[in-house]
Order: sequence, then structure tokens, then C-alpha cells
Amino acid sequence: AAPGAETAKYRAVSSLAHGLTSNGMFGSSSSLLSKLGGVGTISELVSGGVGALVGDKPAAGRSRLLEDFRNNRFPNLQLRDLANHIVEFSQDQHGSRFIQQKLERATVQEKQMVFNEIIGAAYSLMTDVFGNYVIQKFFEFGTTEQKTTLAQKVRGHVLNLALQMYGSRVIQKALESIPPEQQQEVVRELDGHVLKCVKDQNGNHVVQKCIECVEPSALQFIINAFAGQVYALSTHPYGCRVIQRILEHCTPEQTAPVLNELHAHTDQLITDQYGNYVVQHVLEHGAGEDRSRLVAAVRGKVLQLSQHKFASNVVEKCVTHATRNERALLIDELCGFNDNALHVMMKDQFANYVVQKMIDVAEPTQRKVLMHKIRPHIGSLRKYTYGKHIIAKLEKFFMKAPELGPIGPPPPGAVL
Repeated sequence: AAPGAETAKYRAVSSLAHGLTSNGMFGSSSSLLSKLGGVGTISELVSGGVGALVGDKPAAGRSRLLEDFRNNRFPNLQLRDLANHIVEFSQDQHGSRFIQQKLERATVQEKQMVFNEIIGAAYSLMTDVFGNYVIQKFFEFGTTEQKTTLAQKVRGHVLNLALQMYGSRVIQKALESIPPEQQQEVVRELDGHVLKCVKDQNGNHVVQKCIECVEPSALQFIINAFAGQVYALSTHPYGCRVIQRILEHCTPEQTAPVLNELHAHTDQLITDQYGNYVVQHVLEHGAGEDRSRLVAAVRGKVLQLSQHKFASNVVEKCVTHATRNERALLIDELCGFNDNALHVMMKDQFANYVVQKMIDVAEPTQRKVLMHKIRPHIGSLRKYTYGKHIIAKLEKFFMKAPELGPIGPPPPGAVL
């Protein structure tokens, strides 16, 4: 058949059937139905599609139109052809994808036709594995009025949706798309349930999105809920993410109590599998005063912390983001180690990266001292997987600065 022929046939049959029904000329038992290919009733003809004409049976619970669509019988199907089938298509993997793609370029009339059908089933679609994507598309490409109406359908259900796998995605998209006054109506429903959401695999993403998108003044209830809980949340797989969003987006007045609790538990957080990310975040993005307090907590413990899987990342961030003087003190601490301690660090699977970072960021004079300190260990480092990383780093700098001489023992009289 020519491209689009079956689609045209479906439209023609549907039009004819609707015409017969609306005119009241023929009942379902009319013998004239036999002229329409043996279809049993007008209603079967209306919803039957091409498959009804050829005698195919759709899968249980699936309309003929959807079955034909899934079998690629309608290569040129348009949104207007889905009248009275939008919800069904939205809940089907292939049908949902089709509607999503069409909505991106749909006319105002097509969007309204689709919207009129989904709005009555909005909540069930929000929690549906495929339907949620159609709702999200309306928050993205719908008219202002359509977004407002959908947001009203969310009201009273925000907590349940936030804790549900698919509903949580809809809430996040809504928060990105609706005006501030509606955002605040949505987030208010989470008041009293903040910790429950933060510790939930779906809800934590909603709380993060609230912090990213909503005016901080409307989020004070989240800060209040965290009082006395910052350490526990920072060491939680989901909570640590939310703490980082607060540090990024909230006001200094809101972050101050959070930071105070963090500083009270710095030593434990540095070595925690999740807490270390919160400490790194403060080192990268925090105020100078907060960074300096964290660097001070690391000083005197460089050898110990650098050999720790999680803490070593914090030491690297300290070396990278410390002030010039603080960085010099950290590198001096390494240079002051006895040969055995330095050797241990250079061959360690974690500490070797700290040594490399120090070589990278040291001032030229201090780097020279550090490299001469390392040179006596070159021979033994070649035996270790991680020691070879140090050698590669040294070779890079010796090539850039030939005046340092070839890799080998330090020159006579070198100050170590």
C-alpha cells in the first residue's frame, strides 16, 4: 500500500461510522453493516481501525487502534487520529513515546485536544511508568494555562507523588516549569515530611529540586527540619546530596547553622564514605573561613588521612583549594616526613595521588625541594604499581625543567 494509505483508510472508516451513528440511520443489527466488511457493530467499527477490516484481534485490554499502531500499520498517524485514545496510548511504551514526540511540535489545537483527554486521568498518568512522561511534556511544552491546571491536579498529592518513582519525576518537572507562587504551594505540602523525603530514594530528588528552583525564603522549613540532623544526613547516601544543594543555593543565614554542625563533626565526616563529599563540597565552593577551618583539621594528619580511601580525596581538595600559605604548610608537612613515611605514601594506592597533587600545585621553589626529597626512592618506586605514577609525574616535570637534572640521586649539597 502507498505510504499513509492505511491511515487514510482508518480516518475514512471512522468518519463513515461516526456519521452513521450520529444520523441514527442504522442500528447495530442493521443488515447494511455487512457492506462494511462484516464488522459486528458500529462501535466496533469506530474503534476497530484497519485490523477490524481484515479480521485481526487485538491483544487483551488493547484497542484495535493501539494494536494497529504497535504493528506499524499507521506510518503517518497524527495526534488528531488518537481522539478518545490518548490516555490508552499514554500508558503504552510506544504510544507514550509517539505522543511525547508529537507534542514538541504540536499546534495549539492539537495540544488542547490531548490535554482535554489526559486531565481527567492526570494523577494516574503521573504515577504510570509511561504516562508520567506525557505529563512531563505538558509541563515543558504546554501553555501557561495547561501547566497551571496540571499543577492544581498535583495539590493534595505532593507527598505521595514525591515518594513514588514516576510521580517524583513529575513533581521535579513541575517545579522547573511553574511560577513561584505555585512552586511555593507545592513545597508547602512537604512541610513536616522533610526528613522522610530526604531519606527516600525518590523523595530526595524532589527536595533537591525544591532547593534548586524555589526562592530560599520559602524553604526555611527545610533548614529547620535539619537542625541537629546535619551530621546524620551528611553521612546518609541521599542526605549528603541534599546538604550539598543547601550549601549551593540557600542564603548565608540559612547555611550558617548547617556549616556549624558540619565543623563540629569534621574528623568523622572526612573519613565517611558519604560525608567526605560534603567536606569536599565546602572546600570547593565554601567561604574562605570555612575552607581554612577544614584545612586546619587536616594539618598534622596528612600521612594518616592520605592513606584512607575517602579521606585522601579530602586531602587532595585541601591541597588544591587552600590559600597559598596553607598549601605551603601542607607540603612542608610532607617534606618533613622521614624517608620511610614518604616512601609509604608514594607507593600507597590512595596517598600517591596526594603526592602527585602536591607536585602539581606547589610553588616552584617548594616543588624543587619536594622532588629532591623523592629522588632517592626512584629505584624502589619502579617496583610498585602506584609508585610508577609518581615516577611518571616526576618525568613530566623534569622534561619541563631540565635544570633539575636527570632523575636520580639529588645533586651534592642539595637542601633536603
